[in-house]
Amino acid sequence: MTDEVDFKPLSGMVLPRFAGIPTFMRLPHVDPGDALMEKVDIGLIGVPWDGGTTNRAGARHGPRQMRDMSTMMRNCHHQLDIMPFELANCADLGDSPVNPIQLEDTLGRIEEHFRKVVSQNVMPLSAGGDHLISLPILRALAEKVGQPMGMVHFDAHTDTWDRYFGGAMYTHGTPFRRAIEEGLLDPKKIIQIGIRGGLYHANDKKWGLEQGIRVVEIEEYFDMGPDRTAELAREVVGDGPVYISFDVDGMDPVFAPGTGTPEIGGYSTHEAQRMVRGLRGLDIRGADVVEVSPPFDPSGATALAGVTIMWEILCLMAERVGAK
Repeated sequence: MTDEVDFKPLSGMVLPRFAGIPTFMRLPHVDPGDALMEKVDIGLIGVPWDGGTTNRAGARHGPRQMRDMSTMMRNCHHQLDIMPFELANCADLGDSPVNPIQLEDTLGRIEEHFRKVVSQNVMPLSAGGDHLISLPILRALAEKVGQPMGMVHFDAHTDTWDRYFGGAMYTHGTPFRRAIEEGLLDPKKIIQIGIRGGLYHANDKKWGLEQGIRVVEIEEYFDMGPDRTAELAREVVGDGPVYISFDVDGMDPVFAPGTGTPEIGGYSTHEAQRMVRGLRGLDIRGADVVEVSPPFDPSGATALAGVTIMWEILCLMAERVGAK
C-alpha cells in the first residue's frame, strides 16, 4: 500500500453508497502490519465471533453487516459540530483473527491482535461479535494503558456472572467479572446503564455491587433521563482512562431486535445517542459495540443502530485526538 493514502471516507457524491468494497464508514483499509499504521490514530476493527454466546448465536455476522450499514455515516456530526475525519486519521483495520470452534484459542488470538494494534499507538474501536470479545481487548489495552481503567457500560445485563453450566468461566455473561478479577478494570469507576430483566437468583446482582460498580437499572434510568445519566457516568469514571462498551441489547428490542438476548423495556436509539454524546471530553482509550446479530434482523436496522453508536463514539475519540 502506498504511503499517500488519504484518511478520509469515500464520498457518496463520488461513488454511490451501494457501490464499492465495504469498509467501516467507507474509510481506507489498512493492514495492522502495514507501515501506514504509524499514521493511524483510530482503528476500526471487526471481531466476527460469537463462541461465548449462551442463547441465540449469530453475532459473528455482525461486523460484516455493520460495515454495509456504515455507508450511511457522513463527515460532520449534526449536533456536536465535530468533523472526526478532519481531527484524526481513521482506518478500517479489517477483522481480528478468530477460531470459530475453540473459545480460549480465540481469546488469545484476539488479545494478541489488539496488543499489536495498541502497541502502535492506535486506539481501537471495535464491532462484535458477542460481549466476551471485550475481555481480550481489555487485556491488551490495560497493558498499554498501564493501570486499571474505568468503564461506561451500556447493556441490559451486567455481564458480571461467574460461571455457566457448572464451570464455564468464559461466556458473554462473564467478561467484566473476569476483567475486574484480572485487574483490568477498576470496579469503583464502572457504571452500567440500562440493566433489567429476570434473574436466576436474587443474589445475582450482589457481586458487582459489592465490588463498587454503579449499576443503573432501567427504572432508575427512566427516572433520571439520558442527560442526567450521562452526568452520573462522568462523575463515576472521573478523569482517568475510560473504556466504552455498548451492547445493543441495552436498547429496547423495538429498536434493536437483531440481538441474542433481547430484553423489553429499554431505552431508545435517540436516548442512547444522547447518553454517548454526554460523555464528550472523557479520556476514552478504546470502545466496542457488540451483540449485533444479523440473522435476527435481516433488514439491517439493528446493525444501523449499532454502527451509528460507533460513529457517535468515534466523534468523541477523534475530538480527543485533535485536542492533543
